[in-house]
Amino acid sequence: MDIQWYPGHMTKARRMMQEDIRLVDLVIELTDARAPLSGRNPDIDEIGKNKSRVILLNKADMADESLNRRWTAYFQNAGFFAAAVNSRSGAGMKQIQNIIQEACREKLERDQRRGIRNRPVRAMVAGIPNVGKSTFINSFAGKACTKTGNKPGVTRGKQWIRLNKNVELLDTPGILWPKIDDPAVGQRLAALGSVRDEILQAEELSLWVLDFIQGKYPGLLSRRYPIEEDGRPEELLGRIAKARGCLQKGGEPDYTKAAALVLDDFRSGRLGRITLEAPPASGI
Repeated sequence: MDIQWYPGHMTKARRMMQEDIRLVDLVIELTDARAPLSGRNPDIDEIGKNKSRVILLNKADMADESLNRRWTAYFQNAGFFAAAVNSRSGAGMKQIQNIIQEACREKLERDQRRGIRNRPVRAMVAGIPNVGKSTFINSFAGKACTKTGNKPGVTRGKQWIRLNKNVELLDTPGILWPKIDDPAVGQRLAALGSVRDEILQAEELSLWVLDFIQGKYPGLLSRRYPIEEDGRPEELLGRIAKARGCLQKGGEPDYTKAAALVLDDFRSGRLGRITLEAPPASGI
């Protein structure tokens, strides 16, 4: 399954980020905790290479808790400031202010030596589509100051948000990169909803998700759906269709409806805490 999605507005957004990077002290990159490495746009590393960097594993409540800890340590060992957060519930958000101050300590100390006081840290918030940037900003600010949505591509323009006297955030549109070389990366991004569903083969994608869960998280499917977990993914999807009443005339399974159900249950976390990849060399 070769998945590619790079509409024209992403080219424009990338160019805008390249122009605006000179205005900020820090890049806060959000990535989905369920696929932390696949969900990182390599272009953001290039754009922010001379800036302080923070990586936040968002939607951590839907990811495998033990892998959240391992991924946080992985990014910290790679030289980033990193933390796992759930911006929707607010879990982990209290530490963000301190992380920002620590990440920009040299800049703040330099300002003090120059006699510059009360100049806020300016941070660019970046990430791929549907990773929760707007929800993060609203949660951090404690108010609804950006438009949010559960479809990739809601934020299109540049928005500055002053949180307090210490921090200003620049919200940016979610962008992918022009070519996804690794098919597994594309599958993970599609499963998470970071690619428009209209270009996907939902049934094939749902089979990939079922196969992964069956192999890595046995018991989760039978807990969510009253089905036996043995057999091929196609058989599992048929059983889920019957168990959930996704049927065509004559009682035959409606695989299209069942596929949409499985993907929605995965993306919403109703299937349980699932992470699609582990840090390199750890064998998932």
